[in-house]
Amino acid sequence: MNRILIVEDEKMIRQGIVAMLKRMPVTIGEILESRNGEEALEILKNNNIDLMITDIRMPRMDGITLVKKIQELPNKPMVIVVSGYDDFNYAVEVLRQGVRDYLLKPIEREKFTKVIMQIQQEIESRREETQMEQKIGSQQLKYLLLNKEITAEEITTIEKQFSKMFPSETYILCCMNEKPEFVMVDPAVYYLSDMEGQCLILLEPDKFATHIDEQGSDYGMGISSVHKGISELPRAYQEALFARKEAFVKCLPFHYYEDFQYQYETIPDDFPQQFVQLFGTQKVEDGLKKFGNIRFKARMNRISSDTLIEITRHILEQLIENYERIIEFDMEEFQKLREPLRYQSADQYYELLDTWIRTMQQLIMEEFDDYKNKEKINMAIQYIKDHYKTELNMAVVSNMISMNYSLFSLNFKQYTGMNFVNYLKKIRIDEAKRLLEETEEKIIDISQMVGYDNEKHFMKTFKSVCGVSPSEYRKNSWYHKKPEKL
Repeated sequence: MNRILIVEDEKMIRQGIVAMLKRMPVTIGEILESRNGEEALEILKNNNIDLMITDIRMPRMDGITLVKKIQELPNKPMVIVVSGYDDFNYAVEVLRQGVRDYLLKPIEREKFTKVIMQIQQEIESRREETQMEQKIGSQQLKYLLLNKEITAEEITTIEKQFSKMFPSETYILCCMNEKPEFVMVDPAVYYLSDMEGQCLILLEPDKFATHIDEQGSDYGMGISSVHKGISELPRAYQEALFARKEAFVKCLPFHYYEDFQYQYETIPDDFPQQFVQLFGTQKVEDGLKKFGNIRFKARMNRISSDTLIEITRHILEQLIENYERIIEFDMEEFQKLREPLRYQSADQYYELLDTWIRTMQQLIMEEFDDYKNKEKINMAIQYIKDHYKTELNMAVVSNMISMNYSLFSLNFKQYTGMNFVNYLKKIRIDEAKRLLEETEEKIIDISQMVGYDNEKHFMKTFKSVCGVSPSEYRKNSWYHKKPEKL
């Protein structure tokens, strides 16, 4: 159980119930306490409570009134009534309101434990059923949203099956790239995740402003107009997705759908192809400037958001198509970039894209000059051999030979057969072995002589490579050097 609420005006009795609950073999997330029915009702309105244990006679609002009041709540808890009065009329009154059990004070531990265990099983069973219904419902609603050829009969069937899960009144649909925090804390919010890479949230119109005020508005959210019923959901989705694209391109926290036709500028159909043809030349920066101008126009509403997003996808797809056999692409990163709306805003996305494009350009340029690459890697290897005693890392060496960090990593492994860290380690350990064999230098001095400031780190690294400690290695090497006795 996630939360249990204890409603009892006597502090000692409340504490006694808490103590019994904590000793039970049931996982309870949180136990809340209240002194009377009024306090309890406020807690119930603001929290999702699985089980309420309440007294009958309390000041301000008694248990029977409280039980009646909670029938109006959207998420009713299960209820156990505890009373010091063995009065049949009380029991009948509360049991009519759907109370799960009626216990007399003083509470018998065994009976109380048995009741709690039964309720735990019922809660878990209900939760599993609800999750299954929601899973099936989500699949059906996704089918409704994504299938453009869905029939009226299919829509009617979905409405009948899932009307209970769907808001009975009007709603708005919100579309964003990730699930916001308020979904986690408000069980009444209905959402669909991974809808073409987006998260959809159904909210009552008046709840939207509340959640935005509480959680902040930095979502890049698209908001539909007001709708009602499952049959209007596809239209709401198209509106929310359109508004989401507007919020993304214009870098707005949220954008409301508006049914207005703008006169947009057109972009040549072959722009992506022309842009990609600049790769491998010195004119890529000119292409990026033109692409940046298109993005600016989209932000200023002179080019449609759809056009910008489609151009972006086509550029990426043509880059892969033209060059995937020539250079190694980070396909995981590419898959992320090919769906701009997975990012919150255009500023965030295109900063990453520009970096990726420039990296691709450098990779392509370098690939067309293999001899130059080999020369640079040879320079890097010589530099490592000359400076392995100093504090070296891949950034220092790649900067020294003026090569992109990622490209250097790729080429270094290709030409040496191992990555930079392992290569540097091999150089240092080989020199340490020579010093151990040929000199009487102390191990602490040898560790510094081969580039390890920390003796313990050196000894651990040496043993992981050689299988023995430096002192054992020296002892073994000297043993083999001893002249045989005549």
